[in-house]
Amino acid sequence: MPDYRIIVDLSDRTLYLLDGNNVLRGFPVGIGKMLTQTPQGEYTIINKAPNPGGPFGAYWMGLSRPHYGIHGTNDPSSIGGEVSHGCIRMFNQDVVQLAGIVPIGTRVTIRE
Repeated sequence: MPDYRIIVDLSDRTLYLLDGNNVLRGFPVGIGKMLTQTPQGEYTIINKAPNPGGPFGAYWMGLSRPHYGIHGTNDPSSIGGEVSHGCIRMFNQDVVQLAGIVPIGTRVTIRE
């Protein structure tokens, strides 16, 4: 049985999907702006919702830190930048693919 976990590397703006210690895939992400930085720490995915609408794009995965999540975007040009209010922003096709792989309860590490 896979042991999925996610590491978000803020310095290279990449979300890594791991199975144990093996990196399966890296996805480019947008992160929080200087004034609304993405919070570093250890979290878990606590809920998932397809098509949340608006700036959240095609999918929302809520983190155990209230009001923060991993989600799609209605502005693909923002991926790779410091653009959000602290959430991790992904291309819509990437977040849908990731949401189809990782279950609720998946560990998410956000680090510099």
